[in-house]
Amino acid sequence: MRIITKFCICVLFSFISSSISMAKEIHHYVFFDRDRERISDPDFLQTTAFEGAQLKYTWRELETEKDNYDFGIIHADLDFLTSKGKKLFIQLQDVSFDISIINVPQYLMEDEVYNGGADKQYYYEGDDEGNAVPAGWVARRWDPPVQKRFHKLLLALGEEFDGKIEGINLPETAIEFGESGRLFPKGFSPDVYRNAVIENMKSIKKAFPKSVTMQYANFMPGEWLPWKDMSYLRSIYKSAEEIGIGVGGPDLLPYRKGQMNHSYQLISQYNDTIPTGIAVQWGNYEHVNPKTDKQITIPELLEFARDYLRVSYIFWCTQEPYYSEKLIPVLITAK
Repeated sequence: MRIITKFCICVLFSFISSSISMAKEIHHYVFFDRDRERISDPDFLQTTAFEGAQLKYTWRELETEKDNYDFGIIHADLDFLTSKGKKLFIQLQDVSFDISIINVPQYLMEDEVYNGGADKQYYYEGDDEGNAVPAGWVARRWDPPVQKRFHKLLLALGEEFDGKIEGINLPETAIEFGESGRLFPKGFSPDVYRNAVIENMKSIKKAFPKSVTMQYANFMPGEWLPWKDMSYLRSIYKSAEEIGIGVGGPDLLPYRKGQMNHSYQLISQYNDTIPTGIAVQWGNYEHVNPKTDKQITIPELLEFARDYLRVSYIFWCTQEPYYSEKLIPVLITAK
């Protein structure tokens, strides 16, 4: 009887220890996008649960001319945040979702060696590529001359900020050129694109060996899981683990099928070996939880990120009234 009791105690202790180890600490950041002046907001500075700010900087503004780098705005933001006991997480942007915005330097667009530097991505309903309309611009990530310039930017940023910032992430892998090939830019194919993403991950890790590095990897062109599985997204996550770079993605939308079939299952799979993160973006607070058929709550968002995804980082957007009236009070209470 005593032996059985001791055995039960050991099993219980083991279970408790395992549960504690699974409760990964989450680092909370506010994603201010390009509204960098808001890092001085009292609500942000006074909420101790927020470790820092995630700010977006575009390739175009950081390399004003070829080989002419201007990191003044990053220095200013980093100095201010550091003075307030907060940290900086950079999102380096080379893509837009607005046809009027191009985030690559002008010289890439003018020198023919770079094939325009960026290409339009498209929006269309269903399979109707014939009626596709431009929906933004993405740097020619797969084009070797463009990629070489991007890697040079990463190295310059790393020399300046590695170990001084909390982390840096590359934007989402999802781009939209259709499936038939009629909208594919010059030199693009899903295989070539997959390989280019992996090379970019290697480059950012080389540039930032100390700070956290992260690739947002949500969807990949040329596949749709689980029906059309070309292993593109899976290979991105596997390579990230091998390289030692973190993974994550935009949009915290608990139990939405598209995300569950793609990035969510992979973030959950790799959360013990590399840093992981999820961005709460505009509209996510209004998501209808499929489990309840009701609008999602902040505690439900936290629970999904903590218990299913088990992410290291959450980047919260400032959509109101959710940010001030719902998110901050919950995080203050939880802290």
